[in-house]
Amino acid sequence: MLAAVFRGPNRMELEEVAVPQIGKEDLIIRVKACAICGTDLRIYTGQKTKGVRTPSVLGHEIAGQVEDIGENVQGFKKGDRVAIAPVLPCGNCRYCKNNQENACLNRKGLGYQYNGGFAEYLKLPGEYLSKGNLFIIPEGISYQEACLAEPLGCVYNGNERSRITINDTVVIIGAGPIGLMHLLLSKAKGSTAIIVSETLPARRQMAKKLRANLVVNPAEEDLVKTVLEYTDGKRADVVILSIGITSLIDPALRLLKKGGILNLFAGFPKESEAVISPNIIHYDEVWVTGATACTRSQYEKSLDLISRRKIDLKPLISHTYPLAKIEEAFATVANGAGIKVIIKP
Repeated sequence: MLAAVFRGPNRMELEEVAVPQIGKEDLIIRVKACAICGTDLRIYTGQKTKGVRTPSVLGHEIAGQVEDIGENVQGFKKGDRVAIAPVLPCGNCRYCKNNQENACLNRKGLGYQYNGGFAEYLKLPGEYLSKGNLFIIPEGISYQEACLAEPLGCVYNGNERSRITINDTVVIIGAGPIGLMHLLLSKAKGSTAIIVSETLPARRQMAKKLRANLVVNPAEEDLVKTVLEYTDGKRADVVILSIGITSLIDPALRLLKKGGILNLFAGFPKESEAVISPNIIHYDEVWVTGATACTRSQYEKSLDLISRRKIDLKPLISHTYPLAKIEEAFATVANGAGIKVIIKP
């Protein structure tokens, strides 16, 4: 089979490798769609190294078809259309027991400890079946849409940690695929004023298409002043930073009302530091939170939102590439030309 093998920063080599050997508890999945995540790009460029193996196959936003079944596997059959929640929690650490399995101390993941979806086939270890990480794709949903349940699940987690609710004013900094998913989910939750800040024209246009209430170009407009004017001085209930740029953290704090919440959703470069104004946190009693991955429940809820058409992710799929053009696909993500870029092995 053909696989894109990651061999170090900026080295992704297409290779013919053996189809994985199936065990009695495992499945072989024929990959039908695997989207490129911002985390994949950070691994590819060497910005993220924790938990990364070389050589390995990256890709964790996966949907596919059951190709082969281990003799002890029950509940699935050959030909089933499936989507995979890639984070495998241990179930025993203090975080798993405290309903934070996404922050599991011993978590494993496809595209990390196990080879991921940038290949024609992958072996899904039996652990994924026994722990309920594999889901049947509902009828009427394409593989391309289904593979986006994973990033939407992560956004769902960030949305819950930001306590977004009806009538909230939400500022989203960055209109990449994650920022745009935050826009869609915030609207679904009943937010009535969503302000999106983005420098790239095509992404600003997409935010408008998805019915953001106000779209700002921070290169030409003062975001803080604009938010103050739009909200009549009340500021935002929630600010979501979906870009991993530390210099934006302090300005983001200044957009919040007293008691507001800043969600640092994006990953930041290793060893990065930020200068902030602590008195904003102190006197305005604002909350600063993060979000990592998603639980299996949040993944399942996101797949359900897609299947019931409560969230339409099709407009976000800007490019699809065959596996043979994976380097071109990564370049499309890196230069900002794409929104959600999907590999179809």
